[in-house]
Amino acid sequence: MTKRKMFLRMITASLLRRRSRMLIALLSIGIGATILSGLVTIYYDVPRQMGAQFRSYGANMILLPKDGTVLTPDTLQKTLALLPEEELVGATPYRYVRLDMTRRQQSFTSAGTDFSQVVKTSPYFSVEGEYPQHAREILVGKEIADTIGVKAGSSMQLTYKPTVAVSENAADDWVPLATVRGSAEGWNTSLVAVTATLDSEARIASITIDASSQTEEYGGRTQTDEAFQNQFIGKKLPLTLGEDVDALSGATVTSTAIVNALNHARSVSQAAVATERTGYYTVTGVLVTGGEEESYVFMSLEDMEALTGESRLDVAELSVSANAAQLEEYVQALTDADTGVTPRLVKRVTRSETAVLGKLQALVFLVTAVVLLLTMICVSTTMMAVVSERRREIGLRKALGASDNSIRAEFLGEGMFLGALGGVMGSVLGFVFAQVVSINVFGSSITFQPLLLPVTVIVSMAIAAVSCLLPIKRAVAIDPALVLKGE
Repeated sequence: MTKRKMFLRMITASLLRRRSRMLIALLSIGIGATILSGLVTIYYDVPRQMGAQFRSYGANMILLPKDGTVLTPDTLQKTLALLPEEELVGATPYRYVRLDMTRRQQSFTSAGTDFSQVVKTSPYFSVEGEYPQHAREILVGKEIADTIGVKAGSSMQLTYKPTVAVSENAADDWVPLATVRGSAEGWNTSLVAVTATLDSEARIASITIDASSQTEEYGGRTQTDEAFQNQFIGKKLPLTLGEDVDALSGATVTSTAIVNALNHARSVSQAAVATERTGYYTVTGVLVTGGEEESYVFMSLEDMEALTGESRLDVAELSVSANAAQLEEYVQALTDADTGVTPRLVKRVTRSETAVLGKLQALVFLVTAVVLLLTMICVSTTMMAVVSERRREIGLRKALGASDNSIRAEFLGEGMFLGALGGVMGSVLGFVFAQVVSINVFGSSITFQPLLLPVTVIVSMAIAAVSCLLPIKRAVAIDPALVLKGE
């Protein structure tokens, strides 16, 4: 029989003779290895899991057009191509314009976007109804819906009026052949809008009145009463009600508003008047977020382009699955690429993610260290008890000529064997433990890390070996003469 076989037989025989104590030591090592394997698996998988969770809080990077440039869909796609495709969760473009609901004299901020990307970058959006899927369908914020009384299935008429520059003094805009527009409060503080065209002598050549917000039987008649409107033709601004023009019978408040609107009217270009566009849209859902999004109207980029006649973007929100350091690298890479955009990080998201991730990983490390320390204490205590039980045996072997190294080797071999067995058992149970935690806490599964098996076994054997140092020292210190004498 070789020395190796003899050594293995001695170890296994010693373990089997003290099954209860060795089972306790094995369970201690197994539990420690399970916690080690499970928490280390979670530790390395936490960045991915936490990143996925933080993506539900919105974008962590935005792209803005550089000064003097226009952000277009093509520019956005070229910029996105510079980011790793597997880490780009979503990229939502936005175009913001002011739209009017003329019938109600209301004005809203409207956002053109890609709804297929919205659900990726803003999963916290809650929609009462459904997202728009077809042309001329819109999503209305809850604040607007409550104000004007619309819901899923309602229709809205929205008008786009290009922004034009105006002078500080209205009189400066009353020049020959100009087109002027103004508005003023009429009945019940509702706005009345007026558009007038001036002739070559800066006199009113034509007038259009929008008093749809006024009472139909009184103020609303100013829109169609030719005799009332003809009073304005050939007059120069400013006007005085009762002198230059007379109020429409029963609509004095509205008539006053029309005169005030003309007296404060500003010049607009004929091109701007010509590019005004109006569309009818169906509300498919009401957006509830608890934030400023509730005061917006959302439509597709295609509908926004058809309404404004422009294909451009104001901003793009990106959700990237990466830590703070990687995001900084991506921002630098996009900046160096000079594609015409300015990348910026959403600090409130990236900082929160980094802080939470750091604290969670520190907690995992601390718990693992405490569990391994308790495992060492348990194994060491068990081996000390074994040494006490085997004092006479150790003394007899030393009296027969056994060396201290052989005593050390036997006890160390027993500990290493228990460590290896407990490490294998803990690796399997640790993965199960990590899987259960991941599914219940993060709602997603994890993948098994093959490298973790040998690492766990080696660490378990090292812990067992360290735990045996004190018991081995006591075993070697046994005096055979005193033990065999019975003391």
